[in-house]
Amino acid sequence: MIEKNVSSIKVIVSRKSLLLLFTMTSTLFLMSWFFVLHSTSQPQSIDNKLIPNSRRFSNNNNDYATWTPEKYVEPSVGNRAILVNSKDASSSSQDSYDEGKCNKNNEEVVIKIFMYDLPSKFHFGLLDWKEKNSVWPDIRGAIPGYPGGLNLQHSIEFWLTLDLLASEIPNAPKASAAVRVHNSSEADIIFVPFFSSLSYNRYSKTNQHGQKSRNKVLQEELVEYLAGQELWKRSGGKDHLILAHHPNSMLDARVKLWPATFILSDFGRYPPNIANVEKDVIAPYKHVINSYVNDTSTFDTRPTLLYFQGAIYRKDGGVARQELFYLLKDEKDVHFSFGSVQKDGIQKATQGMRSSKFCLNIAGDTPSSNRLFDAIASHCVPVIISDAIELPYEDVLDYSEFCLFVPTRDAIQGNYLINLIRNVTKDEWTRMWNRLKEVEPFFEFQFPSKEGDAVQMIWQAVARRVPAVRLKMNKSKRFSRCPSTTTSDVVEKSIHVPSNFW
Repeated sequence: MIEKNVSSIKVIVSRKSLLLLFTMTSTLFLMSWFFVLHSTSQPQSIDNKLIPNSRRFSNNNNDYATWTPEKYVEPSVGNRAILVNSKDASSSSQDSYDEGKCNKNNEEVVIKIFMYDLPSKFHFGLLDWKEKNSVWPDIRGAIPGYPGGLNLQHSIEFWLTLDLLASEIPNAPKASAAVRVHNSSEADIIFVPFFSSLSYNRYSKTNQHGQKSRNKVLQEELVEYLAGQELWKRSGGKDHLILAHHPNSMLDARVKLWPATFILSDFGRYPPNIANVEKDVIAPYKHVINSYVNDTSTFDTRPTLLYFQGAIYRKDGGVARQELFYLLKDEKDVHFSFGSVQKDGIQKATQGMRSSKFCLNIAGDTPSSNRLFDAIASHCVPVIISDAIELPYEDVLDYSEFCLFVPTRDAIQGNYLINLIRNVTKDEWTRMWNRLKEVEPFFEFQFPSKEGDAVQMIWQAVARRVPAVRLKMNKSKRFSRCPSTTTSDVVEKSIHVPSNFW
């Protein structure tokens, strides 16, 4: 009897031990999962000191001092950058597009930029500006004027350089997402202030004796200058920023300066190992027609359904223009005709776009054209037929909210395009029209620059490239102790441009 009781007690004790062991094991298992999940959830705070040369600031009203330049460059006055007194310039545009900002928290990343003090012949000297004792004009006074017409559409280099110079002026407005520094070790990016588009537009023709054009000579001198700079040698040019917005600018130098980040209008005339969307920045054209201020038009007050005016017979990817012309020319509410900036061409284009619901943007000799940005300024919903187009700030801006995209192969099929457009309802068009008015400031070039305009959006796009630049530079140091083979040597040998590309 006693043995049975002892045996029963052992069974009970054994069961309790097993239950206790199971409870403890389960508790430890649940706790371990809790810590694992906690460690993989929200990231912990990061010491900003570990992030090289970047900081955030809030655009507080107290940051704006009373400084204004003696002259203000209007974003679009006719087709020319014109200087007017700052007291006459409009100051109300800031509030008009707050709702359309890409950055909702009113914080901008400041990137620090070292700008070479290149001789003036590379920049403002191309505008016939001369000053014996200074490389740069005093922008607190008169600013060199920029030529009008189609020259303006590729004037990005002019506006970015002005903005960097303004960032140095004490008590200047703090709208800039970029500030100039004079210590290169503090810089995130090295800026090369060569007005390459202006150089091509004005000085690319050879003289009657067959000598090199001034544009070609300047490119050769720029390559020689950079090759001799310690900053270029240090990084192999990876942390340099070069502007080549005109598709034909930097034709000779681009192959030698390929490691740098380029600011371009598109990649139509570049092999992918020289320029590509991962390495470089796409910037908007400056529209050459006036912005549509106080636009009160509606779907019903814009009588033209679809508008296009420009060169119709183009080569390469632009052959679709000719096919579309023959498909659409007899549609009663479609305007499709030849046009140029000559005489009153810009005025006619302004009137035409403002009275149209949709504006065609068809690939020409290159995937992009200024026509898209003229349409945005006119609040005419763009219809983009350009399969290889790359768009500014598309990593933060959804163009499908205010543009229609049509594959070329579909657009040239019978009535496909016109039926597609006719099926857009009044409500759908109105939503896109409203969105156009919200995003329009992202494509405005002006001086002084304002928060959220084209200059600031470009700087922010450059800032988003900085981490990739840092990564490339750090990787290039892997074999720094091996003099016979370095990462940069490996990369250099991999670059090959087909002999028949040019």
